This record gives sequence, C-alpha cells and structure tokens, in this order.
Amino acid sequence: MSQHPDWLAIVRGGAPLVVSLPHTGTDIPAEYENGLVSPWLARKDADWWIERLYDFAVGLGATAIRTAISRTVIDVNREPSGISLYPGQATTELSPTTTFDGESLYEPGTEPSAEQIAERRARFFDPYHAALRTEIERLRAQHSNIVVYDCHSIRSVIPRLFEGTLPHFNIGTNGGTACAPELSDAIETICIGSGFSHVVDGRFKGGYITRSLGHPEAGVHAVQMELACRGYMKEPLGPVAEDEWPTPYDEDYAAPMRAALTPILQTCLTFARSKA
Repeated sequence: MSQHPDWLAIVRGGAPLVVSLPHTGTDIPAEYENGLVSPWLARKDADWWIERLYDFAVGLGATAIRTAISRTVIDVNREPSGISLYPGQATTELSPTTTFDGESLYEPGTEPSAEQIAERRARFFDPYHAALRTEIERLRAQHSNIVVYDCHSIRSVIPRLFEGTLPHFNIGTNGGTACAPELSDAIETICIGSGFSHVVDGRFKGGYITRSLGHPEAGVHAVQMELACRGYMKEPLGPVAEDEWPTPYDEDYAAPMRAALTPILQTCLTFARSKA
C-alpha cells in the first residue's frame, strides 16, 4: 500500500462508495500561523464533528478520505485556479482571508501571497485530490459504478452567504450534472421522510470535489451533502462567540440526523450496485 502524509487519513473499503471529509480538519501547522487574528477565528468555519457523525460509513465498506488540515490553510473544495464556484455570491477563497461572516482572518498585510498559496496547494490540496482519484480508480476497477459522497456542514444562519435559515439537508449535484437523477431522487426521498427540511441544488450546488469528480457517464456519481449544523448539534442561531462555538458533540442530539444519514449512504451503495 502506498504511503501518504500523516495529515491525510485514508480508510480503504471495498464497497462502491468514497466518503470525502474535506473540511473537518483543524490543524494549522506553525509555519502558517503568522498573521492570523486568532486561533478560534481560524477554526470557526470547520465542519464540526462531521467525522463523528459519519463514522458508521466505514462499517458499510466505504472508503473514507479525510484531511486534518484546516480549511484556513487551504480549502480543498475550492477551484484551484481561484475562480469562484458561485459567481456573484459571497464565498471564501482557496486560502480564505475572511470567515463566512466576513471577519478578517489575518492582520492587515499578512495575508498569504500567491507564492505561499501555491506552496499550500502543492503540499495539501494536490495530495488530497490525488488520493481521491487513486481510490476512485481502484474502486472503478472493481465496480461498474461508484458514488463519491462529499460530507459538509455549515451554521444555519449566515446572512452574508444566504438569506434566512438554511434547510437541514442541502443536496448538491451541480444542477444534476454530477450524478444520475435516480440517485439524487432516492436521496431526496429519504430526506422527505426524515422529518427534516431539505433542498436539491439550492444555495449549495456542490463544490470543486463534486464538480470535478462527478462524471456519471463514466460511472462516477458525485453528491455533496451540506448539513445545517442545528440538525446534529446544539447550535446557537445567528452570530457566535468564542465561548459558545463549537458546542460539544452530543450523540443523543445527533441521533435523529444520523438515523437519516445511514439509509442515505446505504441508498448510495444500492444505487451503485444496481447499475450495470
């Protein structure tokens, strides 16, 4: 088995499902701390506890890929060229300089340069995507179709990014191009029956991972699931302060959403195995 960096965790399974965890990391190597306003702000927008919420996935035979590096260092779900995936809408960059709420992450004049961003990309972004491609190729050699399921979460109320309160389940398929409609329809059906609110290709249509890897005509179906944090953690709605965010992971509180996510991943497996 090939070696990979210690910040990159890969658990290999044989099922036709790759689970990507690109934003759960909170590690910021010391060489990237220069100029940051505060450690808390730098980690504020992590996808908190998602790796625990989905820890059942490997038991289903899925392959799980996770980076421990904070998205503040480099966001592995952004277009590497720096082009916005959501033109005309507020978003954060490949190496973010603001939080989702618009707060500056760096003291003035200390933002990472183009050369520094290129180094971060080569060190962290490129290996993450190489790992995704390697596992996709490995599984496609065994299965006619596979599903890449990209796991995310975000606070429910962030006026800078979207109006109102975000639905609990935000299914992203890049406007139906990243996966077969049968798959997104099946996932939506589970969401409808869960009692949680949902939307398909709403504010979050899928980031770079979904858009670059989803090629249903080639047997690779990609779906992004952006969860509103209130669905699985005790989230104070609206602005949050350092002493209240993130709230601890509570298994009992998270259980109803986890109970819906389990059949969603099982449906991804059923779909992949049913396709010739």
